[in-house]
Amino acid sequence: MDNTIDFYNKNAENFKENTISVDMKSIEDEFISFLENGAKILDLGCGTGRDGKYFLSKGFSVTLTDGSIEMCKIAEENTGLKARHLLFEDLDYINEFDGVWACSSLLHVPSNDLHLIMKLIHRALRENGVFYFSFKYGKGEGNKNGRFFLNLTEETMKDYIDGLFNVRKVWITNDVRPERIEERWLNVIAKKE
Repeated sequence: MDNTIDFYNKNAENFKENTISVDMKSIEDEFISFLENGAKILDLGCGTGRDGKYFLSKGFSVTLTDGSIEMCKIAEENTGLKARHLLFEDLDYINEFDGVWACSSLLHVPSNDLHLIMKLIHRALRENGVFYFSFKYGKGEGNKNGRFFLNLTEETMKDYIDGLFNVRKVWITNDVRPERIEERWLNVIAKKE
């Protein structure tokens, strides 16, 4: 994970240019359709704050966290909110949020550590809390272009959330960036058990 954080710290501006304008509205709207108006959302691994900014515009209360200090700075500039510099394994919230949004962030967690992180997310959610997460679709894990990635499928995803979350919706999408249209993503909405 350290190499991945270094990657984001060193490439924050480039990452911002490539992702800040990506249209995630259909997936964001699917997530918030499970929430009450004004619900409290944790944007876990917020990156540029793109999604958190959208949730704010829809009247939700948003908390931003990211493991990269440089991404936190960009998220703060983009949203006007304070972004908490926080590693996944240091997630310390208890019954705090109605929803957790982890878009393309948990895919940087090694499989050996993912169940623990899922438990921490479960703890951070209130009763019946809603959890969205996405992974590149497929199998395997390892380093690629300076970052660590864990890929999941509908089946392998269950290994990490069984006993913690009830799946409400699973769907596969193509990457919304034109140059990566061939990449597929696993999207999951689940509720706290």
